[in-house]
Amino acid sequence: MGRGTVRGERTRRPAGRGEPPKQASDLGWDDSLYEDAPGSDDADSRGRTTRSRQRAAVRPRRRRRRILRWTASILAVLIIGTAGAGYLYYRHLNGNLETGKLNLGEHKVPEPTPNAAGQRPLNILLIGSDSRNTKENLKLGGHKQSVGSAPLADVQMLLHLSADRSNMSVVSMPRDTLTRLPKCTDPKSGKVYEATFSRQMVNSSLARGGAGCTVATWEEMTGIHIDHYMMVDFSGVVSMADAIGGVPVCVNANVYSRNSSGEGSGLKLRKGTTSVKGEQALQWLRTRHGFEDGSDIARAKAQHMYMSSMVRELRKNATFSHPAKLRTLAEEATNALGVDDGLDTVKKLYDLSNELKRPAPKRITMTTMPFVYEGARVVPKEKDADSLWRLLRDDIALDGKDKDDKKKPKDETSDDPAAADGKIAVQVRNGTRTATTPAAPGRAAQVAQALTAEGFTQAVPDQAQSLVEDRTVIRYPSDDLEGDAQAVAKYLGIPLSSVQESTEVSGVTLIVGADWKTGTAYPKSTDDEDASKALDKEQTQNGADDSKCMEVEQGYTW
Repeated sequence: MGRGTVRGERTRRPAGRGEPPKQASDLGWDDSLYEDAPGSDDADSRGRTTRSRQRAAVRPRRRRRRILRWTASILAVLIIGTAGAGYLYYRHLNGNLETGKLNLGEHKVPEPTPNAAGQRPLNILLIGSDSRNTKENLKLGGHKQSVGSAPLADVQMLLHLSADRSNMSVVSMPRDTLTRLPKCTDPKSGKVYEATFSRQMVNSSLARGGAGCTVATWEEMTGIHIDHYMMVDFSGVVSMADAIGGVPVCVNANVYSRNSSGEGSGLKLRKGTTSVKGEQALQWLRTRHGFEDGSDIARAKAQHMYMSSMVRELRKNATFSHPAKLRTLAEEATNALGVDDGLDTVKKLYDLSNELKRPAPKRITMTTMPFVYEGARVVPKEKDADSLWRLLRDDIALDGKDKDDKKKPKDETSDDPAAADGKIAVQVRNGTRTATTPAAPGRAAQVAQALTAEGFTQAVPDQAQSLVEDRTVIRYPSDDLEGDAQAVAKYLGIPLSSVQESTEVSGVTLIVGADWKTGTAYPKSTDDEDASKALDKEQTQNGADDSKCMEVEQGYTW
């Protein structure tokens, strides 16, 4: 074996002078093994050859690095392009949303106090508009005479999500509920709709500037702070129902919602359970002629059944894990929904949806506001409706499962320090008059005298014409008087949620409402147990109950 050879070459095919073995690179051998020993006759030539081999070996590595750089560049372009497309689609979805001002009224209920974990309940007003101002909506229901008219809020539901997200309550208000409508200003035209003295149907609030006036009406009626609204019209319901993929509903007999006069939604179903979507889902939600007694109350009950079933369907099917279905639902939802400007992006809607899906169906309770008939219309059943609103204000579950271990939240106290009682100027007004009953005489003077006797020496009655105020409220014009207003409320036992900032008053103003027609002590609320008993069991449904069927009205079977 010559000096220029290596032991390893013995097992391989001999190579020519200065030529590396053909399989060296394939076998991964170290190039240094092919260098000749110093002083060899072939050392110089072999050294040059070795350097050539090294340069040749470097070239593939450089090519590999160039390929990697090229591949990385392509991937970067693809990633950036995909992200750009996603961002453009995100902007597209945001552009689909129609937004509006949350509250168009003068009086706004303050946010509730957070619980110990810093959480607040969420209150969302769901509104179904009967607008016929598009070809799609006109085709789905109504008459041509309705085109151009302001839409009405024919479906109104308050969705209350508890602060700890353990439970949800949904309360419907019949569209023909009579109430006094608040002053509202249309944000687009600037038109001012003055507060009504006589009671009007609550669904007409939508025609007074938009959904923000319906929010203002609910806040005045209930004393509940509303965080958001969501509104949908006929065509929106159809597209959303199609995107969801069908919702099971049940009737106890064959039903056809159409009478000889042409009244009815056109819903036609066989006895038992049917999965409805598209126009058929809209018909279900609109059906009045054909369910139970043919009233708006029966329609609300059918709507609760649909919503409960929809929640169960969304939880058990793959809509939210299937990209194509999710994209379709996102497209349809953003096109269908009108929302307040606090929900003006898809991300905000997505975050809200994550909150709303947290309660299990068994902790979802749906009901209708307690009411009594007044002719062909309805009005809130005074004590029972007040009790229901108080349960929601105090974040107490309607299913009664948390009233034993849930402490009643405290009202939020102002940071503004109150003046001494004798230095607080209080104007007392009589607001006990209603649309059907005269004002209780002398109420402003009686309450003012009681305040004066207890140290509020600057309390004076307002002798002007009596007002209409369903619930007793204390209003103040600016932040520097908030503490004074709360001091008066605390002394009288009035909830701090009834203390409101308003530009309609010039100082601390107590308006004695129709809920306080006698005595000088503000009436105490009923306890939680009695309040929960106020719920109409026939109108109350549990979200996990899939056994209910709508009763078909006589004369609407086939």
